[in-house]
Amino acid sequence: MGRILDVKRVLLKVSGEALMGDRGYGIDPAVIASLAEQLRNIVGKYELAIVVGGGNIFRGLAASANGMDRAPADYMGMLATVMNAVALHDGLMRAGIDARVMSAINIQEVAEPYIRGRAQRHLEKGRVVIFAAGTGNPYFTTDTTAALRALEIEADCVMKATRVDGIFDKDPLKYEDATKYDELSYIDVLNKGLQVMDSTAISLCMDNDLPILVFNMETKGNIAKALEGDDVGTLVRGR
Repeated sequence: MGRILDVKRVLLKVSGEALMGDRGYGIDPAVIASLAEQLRNIVGKYELAIVVGGGNIFRGLAASANGMDRAPADYMGMLATVMNAVALHDGLMRAGIDARVMSAINIQEVAEPYIRGRAQRHLEKGRVVIFAAGTGNPYFTTDTTAALRALEIEADCVMKATRVDGIFDKDPLKYEDATKYDELSYIDVLNKGLQVMDSTAISLCMDNDLPILVFNMETKGNIAKALEGDDVGTLVRGR
């Protein structure tokens, strides 16, 4: 992976917002089709797992800030991630990619229960595994889920898909003079308060020396380019 050596197994974190495209809410099938096309070029070369968020449908933290109890709000957010995972699974299967949805909450009619060993076997058989419902617990984000699942399946890195070209010193969608970082340490991210992943996720990656690559999902081919060695996005790792 460019600046990361010997990548075989990858955890891709896709936000719910990335799936809605320009719609402002819900799921854009064209975005899922585009993502599936990108993934088709790397499946078979790498073992791939995906954690998907739910912010395009429901954000538990936002609902909690508006007066709803945090725990039920987060459970609703988990259900939103299941909807996104099922939609993504459909898109992958339509593209000819064998995939499985594994949920941290029991919903067997639409997803397998998350079992670490079973997830690893799916990956070894070349299937894409989509992790849904976060960790199954309130108060944890899907960023933390991505870090946790990556460690559990022994992934070599976390790739976080965003709508910008990496990590900047300020929001590049609002400020034209925003400066992009090519590489950062975990401590840099925490000390600078950069909105990459939440502090729990960053700390998990730092404690276990798990690299994070933040890149633009909307630029077609970026996933393959990153895995093939191009300097894409911003790399976060220890120094």
